[in-house]
Amino acid sequence: MLHRNGVRPADVCEIGCGAGEVLIELANRLPNGVRFSGYEISSDAYAICAAKSTSTIEFQHADMLTLDRHFDVALAIDVFEHVEDYLDFLRRLRQKARYKIFHIPLELSWLMLARSNSLLDMRRSVGHLHHFSKETALATLEDAGYTVYEYVYTAAFNSGLYELTWKQRMLRNPRRAFARIAPDSAARIMGGYSLLVLAE
Repeated sequence: MLHRNGVRPADVCEIGCGAGEVLIELANRLPNGVRFSGYEISSDAYAICAAKSTSTIEFQHADMLTLDRHFDVALAIDVFEHVEDYLDFLRRLRQKARYKIFHIPLELSWLMLARSNSLLDMRRSVGHLHHFSKETALATLEDAGYTVYEYVYTAAFNSGLYELTWKQRMLRNPRRAFARIAPDSAARIMGGYSLLVLAE
């Protein structure tokens, strides 16, 4: 996405970097010389990522929004759905980097809403305070003053990174087939997707 849009950063930060693996993977894909900084406010998560620091990747136990730093690119991967005042968070983040990449879970699907407790389960199990569709996610970024350059769907059930439940395995192939024909409808009806967004 960065390459397609001609973004060639000298430095990249991630707010809410968790275990640090996103920055590590990105460091393997971007040219040598790019500097990476990860910020994490959770002590437990910071203990994990801090051990992975290298000469080009630094991790800090800090709230990046309170620091006097500016970056070419800031990543917020599965972050602002956890933040109580997410519009204030997004407006403050806008000042910290020229380009931003967001990864936003799309939980407002017909299938999710048809199950009576599914959104409450997400709230209790992973702490999602806010839920989005593609349309409300993009509108939220626009409301916070962003210009969106590109977005693509991502699918956790296709990544191989997670152990799927039997229900998720049963839906995987129908979701794939539907997404080939009508990706917007597949995300809106069947769910299981997130949105990866490049914005300024």
